[in-house]
Amino acid sequence: MFKNPICVALDTPDPSQAAATARLLKNDIGLVKVGMELFYRSGRPGYEQVAAQGVPLFLDLKLHDIPNTVAQGLTSLMSLSPAPAIVNVHASGGPAMLEAAAKAVDGKARLIAVTILTSLSDADIHASGFDPRSGTAATAVKLAQLSKQSGLDGVVCSPRDIAAIKAACGSDFLTVVPGVRPAGADVQDQKRIATPRQARADGADILVIGRPITQAENPVTAAAAIAAELGT
Repeated sequence: MFKNPICVALDTPDPSQAAATARLLKNDIGLVKVGMELFYRSGRPGYEQVAAQGVPLFLDLKLHDIPNTVAQGLTSLMSLSPAPAIVNVHASGGPAMLEAAAKAVDGKARLIAVTILTSLSDADIHASGFDPRSGTAATAVKLAQLSKQSGLDGVVCSPRDIAAIKAACGSDFLTVVPGVRPAGADVQDQKRIATPRQARADGADILVIGRPITQAENPVTAAAAIAAELGT
C-alpha cells in the first residue's frame, strides 16, 4: 500500500516548513499528514507545495456537516493536484453523510472516518452526549461498523480500539492510528496511546506520529529508528 506504515503529522501552518520536513523524511516514511493548521492558512497552494515532495499525503480535515455540504467539500478536495491518498470525515455525521462522502470521493482516495479522538476519555464522550452505558471502545466499534456499512475504506481510531475494530469490520478495513508514542516519549495531549510496535502488533495499518519525529533533535534518525523497530 505504502512504503511503510509511518505517517508523519506535519502539524505546522507554514507550508515551506511542512514541505521541507516532507522532503527530509521522504525516504524513511510512508506518508505525511497535512491538517487544519496548514490547509486553513494556505489552502491549495500550501497543500500542493507539500504534495510536490512526492510523498503520499493524508489530508486530515475531518469534515462534519450536512450530507450535501460534505459531498461538495470532498468533490473540491478531489480536484487537488495531486489528489490526496487519504481523506477523512467524522463518523458521527451519520449514515447519510457518510454515504454521500463515499459517493463524492468515488474511489479517488481512501476515505476514512474519525471514530473517537485519542484525546477523549469515557467521561469526555459522556459529557458530549454519547451513551453513558458505552465507553470509548464500544462507541468506536459502533462508529467503525457504521462507516463500513456506509461504504468507507476505514477509520481513524485509538490504539486501544484496533483489535476490536478489526474483529468487527474485517482485517482489510483500514485502521489509521494516532496516539502513537515511542517508549519513553512525552504523551502530551493524548490519553489513549501505544508504542509503534504495540499498535502494529494489534493490527494498525498506518501509524500517525508527529512531534516524536518532527521535534526530535534529528528527525531522520527518529523516523529511521521507528521504522527499524517495526521491521520495515
